[in-house]
Amino acid sequence: MQKKRGFTLIELLVVIAIIGILAAIVLVSIRRGPEKAKNAAIISDLAQVRTQAVMIFDDDGSYANLCSSSTSLNTGITELSTLQSDIQDQQGGTLDLACYADANGYCVSAKLLPTTGSDYWCIDATGKPKKTTSHCSSASGCP
Repeated sequence: MQKKRGFTLIELLVVIAIIGILAAIVLVSIRRGPEKAKNAAIISDLAQVRTQAVMIFDDDGSYANLCSSSTSLNTGITELSTLQSDIQDQQGGTLDLACYADANGYCVSAKLLPTTGSDYWCIDATGKPKKTTSHCSSASGCP
């Protein structure tokens, strides 16, 4: 009698289960991709705000012109207006930003995604950006 070659039902079920587990892992990883990309764009925009702050200080001898209010960059400066608009777009249309500046220092922070978390990216005159759990509250630096 000849032996039939092939896979048993149990072998097929095990392979299908493994494929299902791997597919679930990939789907979870892919789902967070857009959020990470938006956070990277916010961080990049804030790095450019830091560059603009240096240019403002170089021109004026003061950082005071960086912000127009505690929740807005100085949109009278075209580059800052563009950066603020991009941060707002990355945050889903509602701007969540803090901006404080005086003659000697500045602090700017923006909310990172997800909107239910409590992570903010903060830049200040020290030049050391960092992730914080709250917005800036003064021009003296990141919390």
